[in-house]
Amino acid sequence: MQNQLKNETSPYLLQHADNPVNWYPWCEEAFSRARLEDKPVFLSIGYSTCHWCHVMAHESFEDTEVAEILNRYFVSVKVDKEERPDIDSIYMAVCQAFTGSGGWPTTIFLTSEQKPFFAGTYFPKTTGYGQIGLKELLLTVHEKWETDRNALLKSADEIVSALNRTNKAGNGIDGQLISEAVTLYKRSFDERYGGFGEAPKFPTPHNLLFLMRYCEKSGEKEIMKMVEKTLLQIYRGGMFDHIGGGFCRYSTDRYFLVPHFEKMLYDNALLILAYCKAYQMTGKHIYCDIAKKTAAYILREMTSPEGGFYSAQDADSEGVEGKYYLLTPSEITEVLGEKNARAFNRYFDITEKGNFEGANIPNLLHNDAMDESVDEYLPAVYEYRKNRYALHLDDKILTSWNALMIAAMSHLYRVTGEERYLNVARNAQEFIMRRLCEKGTLYVNYRKGRRGKRGFLDDYANEVFVLLALYQATLNKVYLEKAERFCEKAVSDFFDEKEGGFFLYGKENEQLILRPKETYDGAIFSGNSAMAYNLVQLYLLTGEMQWKEAAERQLAFLSAEAKQYPAGHAMFLIALSDYLTPPNKITIAVKNKNELASLPCRIPLGSVVRAIENPTKEYPLKNDKTTFYVCRGHACQPPVNELDFFSLNCTY
Repeated sequence: MQNQLKNETSPYLLQHADNPVNWYPWCEEAFSRARLEDKPVFLSIGYSTCHWCHVMAHESFEDTEVAEILNRYFVSVKVDKEERPDIDSIYMAVCQAFTGSGGWPTTIFLTSEQKPFFAGTYFPKTTGYGQIGLKELLLTVHEKWETDRNALLKSADEIVSALNRTNKAGNGIDGQLISEAVTLYKRSFDERYGGFGEAPKFPTPHNLLFLMRYCEKSGEKEIMKMVEKTLLQIYRGGMFDHIGGGFCRYSTDRYFLVPHFEKMLYDNALLILAYCKAYQMTGKHIYCDIAKKTAAYILREMTSPEGGFYSAQDADSEGVEGKYYLLTPSEITEVLGEKNARAFNRYFDITEKGNFEGANIPNLLHNDAMDESVDEYLPAVYEYRKNRYALHLDDKILTSWNALMIAAMSHLYRVTGEERYLNVARNAQEFIMRRLCEKGTLYVNYRKGRRGKRGFLDDYANEVFVLLALYQATLNKVYLEKAERFCEKAVSDFFDEKEGGFFLYGKENEQLILRPKETYDGAIFSGNSAMAYNLVQLYLLTGEMQWKEAAERQLAFLSAEAKQYPAGHAMFLIALSDYLTPPNKITIAVKNKNELASLPCRIPLGSVVRAIENPTKEYPLKNDKTTFYVCRGHACQPPVNELDFFSLNCTY
């Protein structure tokens, strides 16, 4: 039996195509049927590598008893949150309003006009342990729909009205938010184990990138100690896959030992950016090594033959979370032999007792000394592990997440000088232009020859972000020109001229019951924060007033949004810092165009670099050689033919 999802390309939707539930994708046909049959809509939102989405699917959506209730009394709609962030944003806000929290799977009951009247997350099949079961909930909602519908409709109208309040324009740019955020980070920092706040601990690399930027400008060594402690603990614990490379989603404990085992493209991209920056600031090779190991994982397991990057790998194997990653001493002995296994197990804390459910998550938390000789055993253990169990791969290619990884590869090229990373970045960018862009319009996703809906704010914001990164990595002005064009389209299609800020979906997207503006930086920085960064960078690079004015409007808008909790808006704070205290601005008058490719690798990340291929009266060659014009803050230095890298870089 197949339902209405059978022709979709989303791996998440296809996971439910054989359910006895008669699922529809989000479409007018589903809502028309609900109106025609006078039924409420049951909306379920998730993603293909979500552990609790799998649990609810196995318990309820594969169950004929639950399916019969859904098919009789509801019209059921499935949404992949990664393909439709607009729908997810609206109904996640609804879920949070109803329950005080959110998460996936998200469960929403709607009218045929898409108005929500009840929401939650995971429900077990039957009632127990103080939680109502889905079967009982469905029957209760059906009874209410038949006997007291006005109460449900009133609830729907009230929640839509409450969520429809618009963000107001800011009163001005507030530079105090930077120091206030730093104070909050200091207060929540875990001095013993690294990271911020209580468990679960998320990596949120953009927070670390902001703190490093702040450290560069303030010289506060205490800040860099916080960053380094966190980066090392994230790596040494179980969040990093010491066998195959790459980072898992987050740590479930304070110590960074036990992760939530799914691997997301965006986490790995942002962590590469953070480790590259830490390497340049400290000169410690361990950070560069971690970034390269992460990139190796991406290139080996998460890169399509066409050059784009896949979205995620599942946490579950054979229905058990983390099973793929766990090892026992006897397994290692079988693979490596007794003598080599002893050294390997001792190094990675693999014991008979185990550190997770009777088995072991390889980690270096109790190992201060790094031993590269153990690396020679990793390929054999990796092959054994790969052939033992399988991991589900979400192989859709998302524009916004791909952009982050392209930026990461561009930065890795700049800190290592290894052209293979730049080639990977260029190929992936060409893939976006070839498969996910048509006549200047971006699209959300691509899979098996088909692309999805027109792009949302994050697609444009992150694409501008990566084009700026590619320009800084190559000094090829084509990338800068494209960045300006996409930025102009983002402003035209998404900007709120009345109140400021950018809407999540634009003029060319489907119009829903609400039009949200996301400003808070979660696992990924928000589209509004990214646009603030982009606008400031374009102004610093070009000096054009249109970008200055747009940047000031966006910084003022986000100053008001960030006031309540500035530490939750790290990418905006980077933009604000760069606007108020400009980073090193380096203009290069180029003697020979062939030099362009190597110049960016001689300049620290975070500097604003532009190249003038034909020297001018304002920027002439000195000694008839390529000449660097360096401005720090609001003061410029005499032109030089050679840059002193370390004088430009904040090192510790």
